[in-house]
Amino acid sequence: MNTSSNVYLIGPMGVGKTTIGKALAKNLALEFVDSDQEIENRTGVSIMTIFDIEGDVGFRDREVKVILEMAKRRGIVLATGGGAVLRPENRRALRNSGLVVYLHATVEMQLERTRNSRNRPLLNKGSRRSVIEDLMHEREPLYRQEADIVYVTDSRSPQAAAREIAGEIREKWQS
Repeated sequence: MNTSSNVYLIGPMGVGKTTIGKALAKNLALEFVDSDQEIENRTGVSIMTIFDIEGDVGFRDREVKVILEMAKRRGIVLATGGGAVLRPENRRALRNSGLVVYLHATVEMQLERTRNSRNRPLLNKGSRRSVIEDLMHEREPLYRQEADIVYVTDSRSPQAAAREIAGEIREKWQS
């Protein structure tokens, strides 16, 4: 197995990047890192606060720094923020330094999984359904373009998803 490579999880909010990522890292014996958590650790404030003070552009600038730094490491599973694919430098860094896994879920599943969440700044702007649909329309082509593996998370437990994704990753690493 190629434990010197990184695995990057991309996809919209509510698909399970963090939850599946933790289980996947354990399954592959790699370190797990969440880019949003890393940003919060470095700034000492929540993502919501960063969005409130610096807006989307300020947050994305911070996100680029973290992703470029993480892409230089080896042996990690990185859960990225849903909008990480919007910046070309993020896409390039992920593509050039590891295997990219797009975790996909239907809009209905994303709504269900984010229904009680109060810490997702983009969902505080109007109808949750409309926001999620608009984000998917904008970002899905980028997710698919960058993905080495596309995995639908709708009907899977995080543990089952992690096992299945780990199997696909091992196949890719061996080929």
